[in-house]
Amino acid sequence: MQITVLTLFPEMIMQNAGVSILGRALSSDLIRINAVNIRDYANNKHGKVDDYPYGGGAGMVMQAEPVYRAYEAVTKDLNRKPRVIYLDPKGRTFDQKMAHELAAEEELIFLCGHYEGVDERVLNEIVDDHVSIGDYVLTGGELPAMVMIDAIARLLPGVLHNGESAQSETFENCLLEYPQYSRPEVWHGESVPEVLLSGHHENVEKWRHEQSVRKTLQNRPDLFEKYLSKDL
Repeated sequence: MQITVLTLFPEMIMQNAGVSILGRALSSDLIRINAVNIRDYANNKHGKVDDYPYGGGAGMVMQAEPVYRAYEAVTKDLNRKPRVIYLDPKGRTFDQKMAHELAAEEELIFLCGHYEGVDERVLNEIVDDHVSIGDYVLTGGELPAMVMIDAIARLLPGVLHNGESAQSETFENCLLEYPQYSRPEVWHGESVPEVLLSGHHENVEKWRHEQSVRKTLQNRPDLFEKYLSKDL
């Protein structure tokens, strides 16, 4: 998969992309990430890409032209239009279902806004999806882009060493993940649940499912309702 991020701060993307599982995926060429500096496509020598909003109001707005020129530069040699995602607190909320959907794409472009946002005209022309990672506002789209890239990348074949990991985790099948334990067997007076030491795989799986259901009901009743509806 090829991922391109249009941003004012490419170093934020590339520094985070080079570590942990995502960094290993990059090294193995399982995913390619390119951060493009929108300032490089400004029409002035100072790299200025923002201006005052029409109609007044606080803050500045990213101008349409440099964003569009950056988009044109990264798509000019492509045979088809890639899917373009604008990180937008007003957009559809990102979830695991969307992560699976986007992981099926061959190419993705993330557009990171700043200031008061991006001129609506260029959004209307190039953007396919407006996506939020939650009901709060950040200073820019770089961190949300990295959250989405991380969630998407780990679903790609070969990125996780254990192919079963992504299938049993939180939000898969509308359930939160069951509790996990490791050595030592007793820590601060608390023992690992006996069933996990039994070696009885069927009982272990039954216990894990029960724990997932219990934790989902307790922490995310909204998700539990989806789980019940799915099983009807």
